[in-house]
Amino acid sequence: MGRRISVIRLILCIVGALLLSACATDRTFGTASDIEVTDLTTLPEPEGQLSYVIGPREKIEITVLGGEEISGVFLTDEAGDLAFPFLGKVATGGRSANEAADLIASGLRGRFLRDPQVRVVPEELVSPSVSVGGQVTKPGSYPVFDNASLLKAVNLAEGLADTADTEDVLIIREVGGQRYIGLYNLKAIQRGNYEDPELFAGDIIMVGESAARRRLATILSFVPLASTAAIIIDRLGR
Repeated sequence: MGRRISVIRLILCIVGALLLSACATDRTFGTASDIEVTDLTTLPEPEGQLSYVIGPREKIEITVLGGEEISGVFLTDEAGDLAFPFLGKVATGGRSANEAADLIASGLRGRFLRDPQVRVVPEELVSPSVSVGGQVTKPGSYPVFDNASLLKAVNLAEGLADTADTEDVLIIREVGGQRYIGLYNLKAIQRGNYEDPELFAGDIIMVGESAARRRLATILSFVPLASTAAIIIDRLGR
């Protein structure tokens, strides 16, 4: 009996220390000068869907009709540009595949081919995606398609972790060079109290951590508890 009381006292001391450390934790967000924090109804939508542009270190397949000897697979440099036969360096970085094809065709026209037909195809086209992090089971990047939403993204990440705070879920989005943060109550959305917010390519979702659940998990990992002690800790952690 005396040993059990000693264990409970030790646990209570640990709880007290963790509670004090939690009080000192800074949970503010959105204080950086280039971030604007918005509410649920004002998180802006992107002005247009993200489209593919040629980037650095990409393999690009270029086919010139009637110019098989200059067709092939080309590797772009750090700026997304590439060296093409007869033309030298071509500024393809940041251009769409069609724009790059028109640029190459324009360089070849008249000097090397009368009416060149050029096709540019990336060897590996990266699918648009969203990033899901924080207190989810499997953080990572996931493909985003039409009708993507916050709940669907969390489900793709195999749901919430045990220490997740459903009232502290952020969506970070960049629109027109400005970053925005939307704060969401996932539990309220799950209950149908709010609409499930739509997601767009490039969005970042961060699920916050419940300090009480984390404290309880930390204590349980260090001390083998009897049921009475577990009840005491659980009450203190709420």
